[in-house]
Amino acid sequence: MNQLSKLFFGLVMGTFVPFAFIMSEIDYDLMCEKEGWRNYCNQNSELECQSLLNQCQTYFEEKRGEIDADLTKTNAEKNTLKNQINSLSQRIKDLDYQIYQSNLAIKSLDFQAKDTEKSISETEVEIENQKKKIALIIREVNEQNQKSLIEILITSKTISDFFDNLVYLETLNLKNKELLTHFQTLEANLKDKKIILEEEKGEKESLLSLQAIQKEASASAKSEKDSLYNLTEAQYQQQLKEKEVVEAKSAEIAKKLIQIVGLAEDQVAPTFGEALALAKTVAGSIGIRPSFLLAIISQESAIGRNVGQCYITNTQTGGGVYNNGKSLSRIIHPTRDLPIFLEIIKESGRVMEKTPVSCWIAQCATSYRGSYLYSSASVRDDGSIVCSKSGYVPFGFGGAMGPAQFIPSTWKLYENKVMAYTGKSYADPWNLTDSFAASAIYLKALGGGSTSGEYSAASRYYGGSSSYASQVKTRAWCIQEYIDKGQMTTACENLIF
Repeated sequence: MNQLSKLFFGLVMGTFVPFAFIMSEIDYDLMCEKEGWRNYCNQNSELECQSLLNQCQTYFEEKRGEIDADLTKTNAEKNTLKNQINSLSQRIKDLDYQIYQSNLAIKSLDFQAKDTEKSISETEVEIENQKKKIALIIREVNEQNQKSLIEILITSKTISDFFDNLVYLETLNLKNKELLTHFQTLEANLKDKKIILEEEKGEKESLLSLQAIQKEASASAKSEKDSLYNLTEAQYQQQLKEKEVVEAKSAEIAKKLIQIVGLAEDQVAPTFGEALALAKTVAGSIGIRPSFLLAIISQESAIGRNVGQCYITNTQTGGGVYNNGKSLSRIIHPTRDLPIFLEIIKESGRVMEKTPVSCWIAQCATSYRGSYLYSSASVRDDGSIVCSKSGYVPFGFGGAMGPAQFIPSTWKLYENKVMAYTGKSYADPWNLTDSFAASAIYLKALGGGSTSGEYSAASRYYGGSSSYASQVKTRAWCIQEYIDKGQMTTACENLIF
């Protein structure tokens, strides 16, 4: 690595270290290969230690790349790689079986969706019938209520008729209550059925997305099988050993970096290796899958690479600016979240105008028959919001914080649990460990402690979105593939990185 590259690396990492340290030559064999970084970190500041570790990590990544390149170029004797080829053949069969299962599940969901839609239609008809009955009873009760007891007594032929009329009126009231209760039950059941149908459709979309990834993985495995014929056993095993040594040293450095990287204002996002190591630690102790947790963090902030594109500047309205300086009148909820956000900023010692949060997604909505209809919104040059349809009003807010993208009011609900987990006296939504812990605890509370509950937990994490849950499920599959097999398909790499 030349002098200019080192200087650029230090600037990109967002750390300031003495100029002499950046410009000095580093003996990578001594400091990285022979673990001289241990003594260096003991004798210097965390900032200087972090800079050296980042450079060592880049060095090992380059070495891994060189070894991977050598593996692909090595000529092989086909007969000596029988075990590897058999293993790949089994992998291909397993992938084909997964695709077959996906197709069956999709067909099953089609049948279930049709049955549910039929049930919903029948329930809607029943609700309309109940409405008509209730209307008739209300009309009859109203007519009877207009009569006084004297009038009923006069129009009654006998005392017995008078009491029969009173009993009839009371019966109508009771019947009306029964029908109202039945009507409410039908409405509740209808709402539940619609939610179930939406989740079933979302699961179907997720399965289709997974199927595409699985097909790509199958093709990649077959290609790898063909390339193995060109490897020699001795070279292959030697290069694998070299790669294991490099990966072990790189993992140790990544673990050390996690201890000093907190994703503060002057730091950068973690590497995938750092984030995966932390996800394994946090998710494992809380009781959810590490791949599921990291998929959420990946979906929310690209694993810390994008924690927000807006900055709050108005402490009264919650408005502010985009990262390009353009004003925006609506960012964070002014009464629910803004006061808590200001409190968090004060406790963390951050500068509000320099702390990124998620922007508001410009959209408008109106209420219609118990649900919302959406339309587009536009933002004027002065930051004000304009809805494209009359009667529609701006809907939703931004203001989500840190890698896990918690809005302040939700963070407040979980900060004590985060502190109990970390053992610290303060929970910081921008801190890497704190944000991972908060996300894991929240997902577990939403039912994400089992694979069967992950889809619903992901959907509720975002406020109820089947498309969001589907994307999270695909990302989790990709990350789990990497955990299990040490590699990702091209499609997965493009999605995660």
